[in-house]
Amino acid sequence: MVLLDDLVAVVGAGHVLTGADTARYCKDWTGKFTANPLAVVRPGDTAQVAAVVRVAAKHGVAVVAVSGLTGIVGGAMTDGGLMVSVERLNRIRAVQVDARVAVVEAGVVLSRLHEAAAERGLYFPLWFGARGSAMIGGVLSTNAGGSNVLRYGSTRALCLGLEVVLADGRVLNLMTQLHKDNSGYDLRDLFIGAEGTLGIITAAVMKLVPAPRAYATATLALPSVAVALGLLNRLRDASGGLVEAFEFMPATYMRRLAEARPDVRQAFDPAPPVTILVELGAVAAKDCDPGPDGRVPVVALLEDILAPMLEDGTLLDAEVAQTEGQRRAMWERRELAAEITYHRKPAIDTDISLPLDGIAAFLDRMHADLPDLNAGAETLTVGHLGDGNLHFTVFPTRDDAALADRVVNRIEDIVASLGGSFSAEHGVGLSKKPSMVRQKDPVALDLMRALKQALDPDNRMNPGKILP
Repeated sequence: MVLLDDLVAVVGAGHVLTGADTARYCKDWTGKFTANPLAVVRPGDTAQVAAVVRVAAKHGVAVVAVSGLTGIVGGAMTDGGLMVSVERLNRIRAVQVDARVAVVEAGVVLSRLHEAAAERGLYFPLWFGARGSAMIGGVLSTNAGGSNVLRYGSTRALCLGLEVVLADGRVLNLMTQLHKDNSGYDLRDLFIGAEGTLGIITAAVMKLVPAPRAYATATLALPSVAVALGLLNRLRDASGGLVEAFEFMPATYMRRLAEARPDVRQAFDPAPPVTILVELGAVAAKDCDPGPDGRVPVVALLEDILAPMLEDGTLLDAEVAQTEGQRRAMWERRELAAEITYHRKPAIDTDISLPLDGIAAFLDRMHADLPDLNAGAETLTVGHLGDGNLHFTVFPTRDDAALADRVVNRIEDIVASLGGSFSAEHGVGLSKKPSMVRQKDPVALDLMRALKQALDPDNRMNPGKILP
């Protein structure tokens, strides 16, 4: 009760939640992980976050930062700790057009930043299905990826500066707008991807880019991953780097989409071995302004590259969006991935990263090995082919923890043999801690532990996450 009184003194009684009032914070999006917090506190600014952390330190209570709760690895769950929600830190402090940056607080929802940038003819190029609820603090803490990493990079590449509340309540001000600052260790990057284990991100300076004035979007039917990667390279070379997305939806994905959402029109029937959603985004007038024939140059470029491939059979079929409605329908197929994956049980989901030339080998080897692990198991794959990130899911014939562990082990062993990673864009949280033991370099783990000890010696900041 003394702890709660101290918290109320900082943020007010209406922003310290206990009991049934914490229910909406106690389950992650997948429903796989649950929390049992001592309380949920909702500070309204950075000073209040710092004061809350100091109160928690005084009482020896663990602190878990909470954003939009769209994570799927259990990274924001706690049993007996204090959840600190950043939802009230929701101000866009500035959008600076000439500098092409946005200064935002951690509770700003991603789609709101998209809208604020668009009002000024700019674009924040981090795009994924949960953009309507994911918050800036969460995407920074997990170094989120998404569909546009191919062109713009992950969240880390889009961040210039940070404001962070440390475990002792001090505020670390790294809110620089500099693109170059070679003045010692890059402390900013320590906190991006750290999932709140080193401190609570309260604000950031994020890069903006010119908003595309024209898109060329198509859904393509291809015979293999190799052909798809060849097309990707050709498009990138021909367009001068305008390819924003190259999304991979093989036959397993399209079949599952047809089963789960028969209301969504399939692009091709039957589903080809590989379906690709490709999008080019253009800004320059030479690429956007219609020519004498009425064709938009960036769309014409895409069509002109695809046409000979259709004629010689390299490309099996293609749909090129002619309207914004058709473009949105193409993206809907891809953005239903989470819904159609996590609403089938049991499911063994992974988030892996591979060298581009190792993707086909991984799929071939895993599908060859899976019957020995669990005859009758099915799979679903979807991913960002341009950056090598696959979401490979196995639907086993039974809910068996030992079986799930064997399947994940086999996936990770194949990925490691091909030079890949078991964690691409969703973070580690709770679900991938066993993988950290199996796959992470021991020296890297030692350094991570040393950093954790230096910044959080009492192990109160999101304890039990990431590090085994």
